[in-house]
Amino acid sequence: MLVKDFDYKLPRELIAQYPPKERGKSRLLVLHRKTQKIEHQRFHNIVEYLGQGDILILNETKVIPARLIGRRVGTGGKVEVFLLKGNSPFVPEAHPPLAERTLLPQKMGLKSCVWEVLISPGRAKKAGVKVEFGPNFWGEVCSAGVYPTHPIFEFHFDGGDFNTLLEQYGKIPLPPYIKRAPVPEDYERYQTIYANVPGACAAPTAGLHFTQDILDRLSEKGVEIVRLVLHTGFGSFKPIKSEKVEDYQMEPEYYEIPPTTVEKLKVAKRRVAVGTTTVRALESVGFPIQAGKGWADKFIYPPYEFKGVDVLITNFHLPKSTLLLLVCAFACKEFIFRAYREAIKHGYKFYSYGDAMLIL
Repeated sequence: MLVKDFDYKLPRELIAQYPPKERGKSRLLVLHRKTQKIEHQRFHNIVEYLGQGDILILNETKVIPARLIGRRVGTGGKVEVFLLKGNSPFVPEAHPPLAERTLLPQKMGLKSCVWEVLISPGRAKKAGVKVEFGPNFWGEVCSAGVYPTHPIFEFHFDGGDFNTLLEQYGKIPLPPYIKRAPVPEDYERYQTIYANVPGACAAPTAGLHFTQDILDRLSEKGVEIVRLVLHTGFGSFKPIKSEKVEDYQMEPEYYEIPPTTVEKLKVAKRRVAVGTTTVRALESVGFPIQAGKGWADKFIYPPYEFKGVDVLITNFHLPKSTLLLLVCAFACKEFIFRAYREAIKHGYKFYSYGDAMLIL
């Protein structure tokens, strides 16, 4: 199966550059898989499609200010360090390449942690390059990571904790198709209202549409709400470089599925996943679904038999992306592409800050 077969043309003006004025007021394209019917709704009307016995599964990951801007020690040149996976308090079970990493000798009592990162400009990826972000907060490129583009970077800091320093020096990591600098509004809107566990470098965007009122109305209808964590990583928006779909390897993302969530899912009439990140977490652990934590790297593409998800809430995804392939596996490629053409025809907004789909 060829990656190019999952391409489509999108007018640039349909790429949402800002969030909608209010959560819950986005447009919602409703897809009925059995009848191939398509409906046009508003997101707050999603309550009409769910009811008693349904389990709504939320990904409560929280986006960290993953983009750090510093100066290269020695030259003063600007360097951007984008955090991907960290051996830090955010992830209690370190990604193996980081768990095996031996920290550089401690100097002057400084604390340290290591991360897989993206670094720009490319010439700053060389081992030994040092970058300063603030007083007593600096780092050094240590070695190549598992992926050639993801070097291992070791941070050093004096006192406090890494989370506090990120809040002070980091910037919200808006995706590259949003062609503007972050504004104060992004620090709230590029985050779900139920975000609770820091660690993601990208938002689980299907969840951005939910308001507390919508969640309350769902609960009143008998919909149970459960939570899990999958820290959305670079793999979620990384383009597929291989020619054949089967040759691509998904990058792992950290997940946690609590026992309480598993017990609820066992008796669900329908398991309603909010976002592709939730789907990857559930499908990666197999069936029956097990509680636990680890690294999910399951690449889902057609044909695929879903065992942990019955209904999917998702946004519109980039051409030739792993997310688009997952959605095509869930609802069949022809139906999804027809729905995308319908959305484009009616001026729906696409990607992170765009409109949503409900696939029944």
